[in-house]
Amino acid sequence: MPVRRRSSLVLAAAVATAAAAFAAPAASAAEVPLTGYELTWGIKQSYRSYVTGMAQGTFTPGDGATQAEGDGAFTFTEGTGGYDSTAHTVNLAFKGTLGIKSEAHHFELVLSDVKFDSAAAEVTADVTANGATKDDVPLATVTVTREMKDMATTLTKEAAEVFGSAGYEGAAGDPLTVVQKTKPSPSPTPTTTPPTSPSPKPTASPATSPTTKAPSPSVSTTKGPIADGTLGWGVKQSFRTYVVGPTAKGEVTVSAGATQAAGNGAFTFTGATGTYDTEAGTLKAAFKGAVDFKGHEANGTYGLDLTLTDLKATLDDGTGTLSADVTSLGKGSQDVALATLKAKSPALTAKDDVITVDDVTATLTEAGAKAFGGFYTAGTTLDPVDLSVALTTGANLPDDNGTGSTGGTGSTGGGTDPATTDPTGSTTGGTGSTTGGTTLTGSLADTGSDVPAAALGTAAGAAVAAGAGVVLALRRRRTTIERTG
Repeated sequence: MPVRRRSSLVLAAAVATAAAAFAAPAASAAEVPLTGYELTWGIKQSYRSYVTGMAQGTFTPGDGATQAEGDGAFTFTEGTGGYDSTAHTVNLAFKGTLGIKSEAHHFELVLSDVKFDSAAAEVTADVTANGATKDDVPLATVTVTREMKDMATTLTKEAAEVFGSAGYEGAAGDPLTVVQKTKPSPSPTPTTTPPTSPSPKPTASPATSPTTKAPSPSVSTTKGPIADGTLGWGVKQSFRTYVVGPTAKGEVTVSAGATQAAGNGAFTFTGATGTYDTEAGTLKAAFKGAVDFKGHEANGTYGLDLTLTDLKATLDDGTGTLSADVTSLGKGSQDVALATLKAKSPALTAKDDVITVDDVTATLTEAGAKAFGGFYTAGTTLDPVDLSVALTTGANLPDDNGTGSTGGTGSTGGGTDPATTDPTGSTTGGTGSTTGGTTLTGSLADTGSDVPAAALGTAAGAAVAAGAGVVLALRRRRTTIERTG
């Protein structure tokens, strides 16, 4: 298989140093032991959204495995194995378990004994479904790179069966990273691993760090009115996918100065006005532009018709609020506090008369959950927010920030998440899939609902407000009755 021959070659340089550190006569030994590795993989973002959203389920890492904050990727630890110095490949097995359970949708899985094999270019795991275990199930093929970081993955047919969606077969999974976190301890006779590289001591860093912390010399004052600015936000990638997909069969449109990134991507709101104070660490900005989500059309009437406009962002010492005017099915609410914001740093630093704050975490508020019909629990993580504001009229803003989320085809199109559609354009996995003799009902279609996993569980900023929520909830209930009756 070409990718395996390629992966063997590109890994040679990466592991040569490790081989020398583990054994002196590397040329005479085909297998060099490796220890202290970690594997990080999120399976697939839309699957995580489905489990914790529509399925009302949970992920439970154990035995050393962890999950990143904000419903993030999973890390399996204490990886051990070997480096084949003849074939230049690595084979590692990791500790940790991952429980995946939904009582609402009646499935329970446990992944354990996760393994990465660069020669086979795949990641495998033992899969236990409701008590029945299958060993070494291939979950994804991996495009192996020399650094073994952010490697592209493709979900397998077996993964589609395990996770309950036929649409997963051949779909892109989350990137996979394998890194050595714990170096091997030196032996009692410290002759095998001498400290060879003490040179990069941070002697020069004290000289550089003060210049990083100090505000760059700018002609602007420390506080005043904002001259211009942009706000980049995708609301929720999985919701955008749902709106233009085969279930809602809708469209996303932008107007009044807002733009959308190619590929059904994130939105950029422009024309910022407001105030800033870099000494106090405060920022208040309002942005022009509107985005409208329409779907579930029947006889000219939409069951989903949601517009967000007049977005406003505030920051004070690194935290703040994102609000918008919300109109759903003709009923409007002004200045709805959709999300709390948390920046990576409390500092607001101007460079070339522009303050830029990227990757601001956005979390659904109680007020936002109530305004959107109660379908989304407070604490749901939305797409991150990017802010750039100009302090003077001549300042150059960065390019559009509205690319912070995975994209699609612009305002009216866009691909659909493979997890929610099959080649015929219908929701997939209608009969469930079987692993270990137990039927798993983890796919979207198995729920008997027209509402996607992402829409119910995680897409707060683009959620259906009260009126649309009733329409979709009734449809969900009716479908469930038809399936069970």
